Amino acid sequence: MSRIEPMRASTDLLVVGAGPAGIAAATQAAELGLAVEIVDDSIMPGGQVYRTAPPGLPARDSSPDSRKGDTLRRALAGTGARFRGATRIWFAAPGFTVAGVGPQGPITWSPRAILAASGTTERVIPVPGVTLPGVVGLAGATILLKTHQALPGARTVVAGAGPLLIAVAAGIIKSGGSVAAIVDLASRGDWLSRLPAMLNRTDLLRQGMDWLRLIRRARVPYYRRHGVRRVIGEDAVTAVEIAPVGADGAMRADSAGRRIDCDALAIGHGLVPATELTRLLGAAHDYDQTAGGWIPRLGADQQTSVEGLFAAGDGTGISGADAAVLAGRLAALAAARHLGRLSEAALEQRARPIRRDLARARRFGAAMGALMALRNGLAAQITPETIVCRCEDITRAEIDEAAASGVRTLNQLKSAIRCGMGPCQGRMCGDAAATLIASASRTDRSAVGQWTARAPIRPVQLADMVGEYDYDDIPKPPPAPA
Repeated sequence: MSRIEPMRASTDLLVVGAGPAGIAAATQAAELGLAVEIVDDSIMPGGQVYRTAPPGLPARDSSPDSRKGDTLRRALAGTGARFRGATRIWFAAPGFTVAGVGPQGPITWSPRAILAASGTTERVIPVPGVTLPGVVGLAGATILLKTHQALPGARTVVAGAGPLLIAVAAGIIKSGGSVAAIVDLASRGDWLSRLPAMLNRTDLLRQGMDWLRLIRRARVPYYRRHGVRRVIGEDAVTAVEIAPVGADGAMRADSAGRRIDCDALAIGHGLVPATELTRLLGAAHDYDQTAGGWIPRLGADQQTSVEGLFAAGDGTGISGADAAVLAGRLAALAAARHLGRLSEAALEQRARPIRRDLARARRFGAAMGALMALRNGLAAQITPETIVCRCEDITRAEIDEAAASGVRTLNQLKSAIRCGMGPCQGRMCGDAAATLIASASRTDRSAVGQWTARAPIRPVQLADMVGEYDYDDIPKPPPAPA
């Protein structure tokens, strides 16, 4: 069998990511008459927050999130937009050329415009023992609960920062599991200080209060302004040790630890905007710690610094699902204007109410995002022998040694010790490594920079790209004349 020839597709607008922003954008653009394709790794649209069980699994009880997700999916299905699920984008080049791999094999697009709605990557600052079986990220626990309808463990500690703590703990309890404890880096005052922004969205505030009531009824211990000091176990998690922390997330040296027996730990320290696509296409980015880190610089109506490249959703700064839907619609309108489908006057008329509602939704989302912002003191809990870069088995001691020798940026670190060169391309270790370098060099986190984007954006299997391809299939030129 010869190698696979990539399928080629032309479209007006290619939407990368089928979360709330991507679905809303594709729906809006298709309704305006644009030829639209929307692509996602998952087999079903919905993203992380509106993730649903795949076909074949029994439906879960209805919830506000599942109902919102179903509404978005129905709207998308009612348009001419084409959804390509289980399709991974691995390459993009200015111009635009975008390559991916899906169930039908390789595919290459030549879109007139691109809308990046890539969402986020979970941030986990490592602690001793974090690589033990039984440790999962908060976002990973959400996937287990929503998609696979499985529990992280029989008795789970839920730890970290932000609203995902409450959502995951409540989800475990609803699914019949046991939560050993909630370990929250934030204090009660941190939460109360966000209350004015929360009052703008009484529906979401009510949902959060319902989760808290469920947690209280289950008598789950709640440790505020605490963090995980270490994970205990030989071949799997058997317990975690927690201790009080300061406002910056650093462990208080004068405090004794508390042991909590468990067989699973769901831990997360916030979300990081996924900017691989916008970086690979050459868009300018700025560092905003409260928004999650590096985010694309956006002009009017969600356009990046690259003409024809738009971005929306949490990949442009953590602001929540409702803001993502509105930003996706706004970006689609701007893309339609860019492609000549809308006049400037029509764009303004349609965009004005969306901008107003988006500003309101972002106030709530930004307040929640601030609770998940990186706490610089978390790096202090990383011991010298703790693995920071799992792909390359690089410890903190090796990063500290590189910093002591003069390494000042992430890309210098990559060149020096291969940190960030594995399959995840630094998505898992980037924030931890950058914080360690910034601390060692006593410089601002933004000065450490970000990884240089490179293909593949996500790992792909060679077999999916070439099929059954052996030596006999290689084209061989005739021998040169003697």
